[in-house]
Amino acid sequence: MISVLLLLTYLAIILLIGLLTSIISHKFKIPNILMLLLIGVGLGRIDYRGGPLIEFPELFITGISIMALVMIVFDSASRFSLKKIDYFSLHTLWLSLVFLVFNLIFLTAFTMLIFDVKSIFLALIFAALMAGTSPAVVLSMFKNVKNKVFDFLGLESLLNTPLVVLMPFIILDLKTTLKDELIIATFIDQFVPLLQQFVVGVGAGVLVGLIMFKFMRKAYSAVLSPLAVVTSALLAYIIAENLGGNGVLAVTSMGFLFGNVYLKQKFQLKEFASVFSNSLEILVFVLIGIVIAIPFSNEFLMKSILLFALYLVIRFVSILFSLRGMDFTLKEKIFMSLNAQKGIAVAVVVFSLATLQIEGMQTILNLSLAFMLYSIILSSLVFRTANFFIKDIVER
Repeated sequence: MISVLLLLTYLAIILLIGLLTSIISHKFKIPNILMLLLIGVGLGRIDYRGGPLIEFPELFITGISIMALVMIVFDSASRFSLKKIDYFSLHTLWLSLVFLVFNLIFLTAFTMLIFDVKSIFLALIFAALMAGTSPAVVLSMFKNVKNKVFDFLGLESLLNTPLVVLMPFIILDLKTTLKDELIIATFIDQFVPLLQQFVVGVGAGVLVGLIMFKFMRKAYSAVLSPLAVVTSALLAYIIAENLGGNGVLAVTSMGFLFGNVYLKQKFQLKEFASVFSNSLEILVFVLIGIVIAIPFSNEFLMKSILLFALYLVIRFVSILFSLRGMDFTLKEKIFMSLNAQKGIAVAVVVFSLATLQIEGMQTILNLSLAFMLYSIILSSLVFRTANFFIKDIVER
């Protein structure tokens, strides 16, 4: 049994590594999450006295994954405001939906074919995850630059995050309920239990949110209000799960409600939730590299790179299909196609899935981590050649 002091030592080391990598990545303009992932992968492959150098109890990892999942889901859902919907955002949302559907159809098929994945549900989970984009880290290199392409990529990541976080758990519920058999008759028989999970999840999130907002509308406390937000998000997840509902859907519903109602000092509350979720990023990105022992065999690398190339083709076709009529050049569409960087939302879902003991899941986890590395590296390289793809980049 690992001692408390040793556990705290591991945490301190990881957080220190996170601080140092942040400084180094900022100085050399390297994505911080890429360095954290590589450090995690490196630490996970170091043996010490016949065991891993850094090892955490399974209960601790599960707790961290749930906490990170709840905060990331709430933070992303709360940033979706109905008031900001316009022509530009509708096209961005349309791209997110088209890319998700194309992934669920084509990437699922390619994954099952190339990696011989037996369960269609596991392949669907991977395909749904890969629909997520998060170019925020790389876009920070162009924080003083104004361009519609950068604005589009940033808005896309904001809109597709709730979908990407929610879909894998809905598919996982389907897998559990249908007992890994995608049969119409079985689906019809299990429709009521599935609907109950969704209704309970949404109901729990809305109920907890309404109770919290009723009290928070009357007064704001710099100390208690942010704590109430975090506590309410956790309560929504716990209540939904204990009642047989979808906890992620509950947090999503509450976050969406939070982003669209009037509250005193809402901006400060959002910033607190964002800072709290960002503080978990270091742990998640390092731990995901430690927990998932990605193989570096020639066969895996060749197959995963082939699948990633097919994935980029799917994204390019999705962009061509969904952005018809918009004023984007072919080079700009290629630039957007090559920028499908995975961020904290995908990482925290993969981290949560890694805590589940599901047969065949290891292949999906390995592919997810490989795609995260490939997409971040490719996005970083493409952004350094942005002037070739994009004209008229204007300083703000």
